[in-house]
This record gives sequence, structure tokens and C-alpha cells, in this order.
Amino acid sequence: MIYFLQGKVHELSPTYTVLDVQGVGYYVGISLQTSEKLVLNQPTFLYIQQIIREDANLLFGFHTQSEKEMFNLLISVNGVGAVSALILLSSISLQEIATAIQSGNSGLLQKVKGVGTKTAERIIVDLRDKLAKFSTSDENNSSFVNNKVKEESLSALEVLGISKRMSEKIADKILKLNPEISIEDLVKQILKNM
Repeated sequence: MIYFLQGKVHELSPTYTVLDVQGVGYYVGISLQTSEKLVLNQPTFLYIQQIIREDANLLFGFHTQSEKEMFNLLISVNGVGAVSALILLSSISLQEIATAIQSGNSGLLQKVKGVGTKTAERIIVDLRDKLAKFSTSDENNSSFVNNKVKEESLSALEVLGISKRMSEKIADKILKLNPEISIEDLVKQILKNM
């Protein structure tokens, strides 16, 4: 089993790289997050997850150990393949994935291409208790608070007859500018911006 590869980036695209390791080229599937960290013709180090199937021997590379761990958690869910896991990792950050799973926010996961309602709910049910490691960062905690503030604000607005879809975009913009905003202030700001 290949655990990591260290070599020169021979080819680079948003979805794969070819690593030259002492004259041997390894085709490695990568996420957009990892792709952004690589530089053509420069040395690099990637954590590798090798998946051996009847018809293929696939390598997936990750810039960080955390990204590799999240990939392995995602592919452990029935119905989530390696490609879907890479798309998820390319579309939203590790903290956002962890927060969405822990807070049961299937809507965020469903925004990712190829993830439907059932798959998103299966990911949440299967992984909710396995993500303690990802919830220790301050960034994650603040985005979890943001999510709670946002959800409660949107619920309050729905009671007033304002559709969630309409207010969600405004809420996202406001939270980006002011992550520490209270529920009351967020509701007021959304109403002002409508």
C-alpha cells in the first residue's frame, strides 16, 4: 500500500497530477484544494490513498492528512464514491463539510454536484459521530455559530412570510461581513436589504 509520494509535479490539472518520483510517473487524482497548493515542475509531498479495484489501481493524493482522513470518511458512506468525495472536497472546505454534517445541514451538502437528498442525509447519519477531530478548530466553531444564527434568523423570517430562498443569499453576505452578528441584528439587516 502506498502511503505517500514525494517527487516533482510533472503534470498538473485541477483534478489530477502526475508526480515524477525518481523517473516513475504516478497519476494521482486530487481535489481543487490540493491542486491549488501544487506548482508545476516543483517538488511536493502528497499523502496517498490507494484504492485497488478489479479493473483499476487508483491513487488519490492530499496536501494534508486531515483532507485524506475526510476523504476516507466520505468514501466509507454507502453511495459515495471516490469521485464524489473529491468533488465534495473541491467544492467546500473541510470545516464546512464537518460543520454541515455535525449540524445536520444537508442543504449545504446538496449544493455540491452529484450529492442528492438521500446521499446528503446518509453522509450526515453515518459520519456525525466520527467528526470530533474536525470540530476542534476555532474557525469551525465560529462557522457553527454562524450556521445556528443563520438558521434561526431564516426561521424567524419564514414565520413573517418571507421565503427562505430569498433571505438566505442576503444572510450569507451579511454573515461574511459580520460573523459575530446576533440573530436579532441579522433579521433586521436582512429585512433592510430586501
